[in-house]
Amino acid sequence: MKDTHDRHARSQAAYAAACRLLPGGVNSPVRAFGGVDIGPVFIASARGARVFDVDGREYIDYVGSWGPMILGHAHPDVIAAIHKAVDRGTSFGAPTLAETALAERIVDAMASIEKVRLVSSGTEAVMSAVRLARAFTGRDTIVKMAGCYHGHSDSFLVAAGSGVAEHGTASSPGVPQALAKLTVVVPYNDAAAVAAAFENHPDRIAAVLVEPVAANMGVVSPAEGYLAALRRLCDENGALLIFDEVITGFRVAFGGAQELYGVHADLTCLGKIIGGGLPLAAFGGRAGIMDRLAPAGKVYQAGTLSGNPIATAAAVATLDLLARPRCYERLESLSAALETGLADAAARAGVPLTINRVGSILSGFFCDRPVRNFADVQTTDIACFKRFFAGMLERGVYLAPSAYEAMFVSLAHTDSDIERTIQAARESFQTAIHP
Repeated sequence: MKDTHDRHARSQAAYAAACRLLPGGVNSPVRAFGGVDIGPVFIASARGARVFDVDGREYIDYVGSWGPMILGHAHPDVIAAIHKAVDRGTSFGAPTLAETALAERIVDAMASIEKVRLVSSGTEAVMSAVRLARAFTGRDTIVKMAGCYHGHSDSFLVAAGSGVAEHGTASSPGVPQALAKLTVVVPYNDAAAVAAAFENHPDRIAAVLVEPVAANMGVVSPAEGYLAALRRLCDENGALLIFDEVITGFRVAFGGAQELYGVHADLTCLGKIIGGGLPLAAFGGRAGIMDRLAPAGKVYQAGTLSGNPIATAAAVATLDLLARPRCYERLESLSAALETGLADAAARAGVPLTINRVGSILSGFFCDRPVRNFADVQTTDIACFKRFFAGMLERGVYLAPSAYEAMFVSLAHTDSDIERTIQAARESFQTAIHP
């Protein structure tokens, strides 16, 4: 049997070539596989629930392009919509009927959204929503939760300060400390810390920004009453509540986490799934807030490729497919089976594992305690995860190359895929504890 180096020889050569031209050899850091101490796998193609690397190896895919591929890769209806749109032209820089068609579907699905602005990335959506919130409230300070990722704009590359509910500190070179001080970082699932932030910064907080289901530190679900408490605190203090549903929108339910938990945000950020695998995102909310945006209002936001006709075609096709009956029941069934199987496999191997799941996103943390916030996430056994990841990769299961990421189940996964994944996990858990 060939060793690992030989089995991934083309990927390793491709990575060496990329490193000569791209910083770190990649265009987004986690793709470098730095969290698992092995070289990245270069993907050549994908279809359904499978990805295929440049060495000819096939994997059951639980990355799904980091969430967008809820229908699976290269769904024929989405590909057909893209082909039809391409034949008409790739970009116009002018209004199209497809933009309105997509906006109608988003507004119909999301009860809290009356108007929506299309953009090109989740980072852009959150950045723009925060600017709008600051303009609407006339305040500058934002509250965010430790471990929640909201894109790479300066205001959100911020770590917790020295005390709870105090000003944050820049977590990346190049982020001005003066800007970082406008962000207050508190623990996720801690409504009391948010209340303290309002007490410590009276009449200065423009918005509370949160992933309603944290999914960028692994999956962490909101504690009972947590989202409702955030809603109440914002209302009492004249601040806006912004839900970052870039991951959860159309993922945990057709109407996102707001449908699932019954708490509505003032502004909602969407991405990933609504692009159908292409670069597209959005933010929306009450008309009275959204109409502050130019050209209706004075808050400036613009984008050459916003509402791109190819992306909107893919988006409309994707949302129409997800609106069909029983899609989310099927996702729930597959995901529940995967959760149960992984938990059983870990228990049989004697591996401490805490699984958090909301709908079709789940994470396994290598620890023996509940995981409710970022501090809990950081108790996971990283070395154990690295060995487990390597074992799964060699057995044909493609997971996110980080202990702090999620698994995404798609409608393209089959019961057989789930069974094969669980069998691979049974064997990989053994290598995780017996290196």
